[in-house]
Amino acid sequence: MNNKQIIDWLLEGDVSIQYQVWRDLLGVDKKNLQDRIVNEGWGQKFISERKSNGHWGDRFYQPKWISTHYTLLDLRNLELPPTNGTVQETIELVIQNNLAQDGGIQLGPSTYQHSDICVNGMFLNYASYFKTPEKKLHSVIDSILREIMPDGGFNCRTTRSGAKHSSLHTTISVLEGHTDFQKAGYSYRKDEILRTRQSSVEFILMHQLFMSDKTGQIISKDFLKLTYPCRWKYDILRALDFFQYAGIDWDHRIGSAIDVLKSKRNNEGHWNMQAAHAGQVHFSMEQAGRPGRWDTLRALRVLKHFKTE
Repeated sequence: MNNKQIIDWLLEGDVSIQYQVWRDLLGVDKKNLQDRIVNEGWGQKFISERKSNGHWGDRFYQPKWISTHYTLLDLRNLELPPTNGTVQETIELVIQNNLAQDGGIQLGPSTYQHSDICVNGMFLNYASYFKTPEKKLHSVIDSILREIMPDGGFNCRTTRSGAKHSSLHTTISVLEGHTDFQKAGYSYRKDEILRTRQSSVEFILMHQLFMSDKTGQIISKDFLKLTYPCRWKYDILRALDFFQYAGIDWDHRIGSAIDVLKSKRNNEGHWNMQAAHAGQVHFSMEQAGRPGRWDTLRALRVLKHFKTE
């Protein structure tokens, strides 16, 4: 397929895909498409699963992928209109009922004292996107900034097993959260967040996105698999898509990951969804092993941003 045929194929997908294709690949921000996400396709399906108590699943973090937390993350990534009142109401509910003693978001009743920094990063991501009042996010920011590690990144295991080295999984979640907090125009601890973003990006670049900084070997083969939704898990496409979203310029240490991404393009010009993270879901947006519109869209906007098509 040529590029036009690939674009046409993408535009046959869900309205959320259509909206992001028009904006990110064709340069036209069709707000009428974004408005339709609430009432059509995947967006409508997610919204319809919300319970009368304002939650999805059983509560904030249980069961894993159908919980309130991961459903809100899915809705943010679909790019539901950020002023959606239904979502804003649920986020307010979480803030009222799920703050841990450390100021972050607790996962459940047994985690009153300590929050999870991965979840804090993801929460900050969607709470900022959906225009939560800035002051209500201050304690989450404070909780995150207290946990930066000497190597410049973050690791959710610091409060559980005393990790000494940052994690790519945790660091990307924090980066996404900090970036949407600042894109929302919020200014709380602005300079510290900027320095933290820079050190976290450097931590990822130091690993060339997927390699050990000590041995040069692949850290995990799972980092090279293309999957969607990413959930809390790191992979190179998630990192590269974050880099383009954040407007990060080309760095030679990105090159190996770009080469891997290009090598995964199939003969017809798509990228397949290579894997799905196991667990209960509301519904499957795409099937593993088949051409994936999410992966193709994300890969194309990465290549466009870095001018490597």
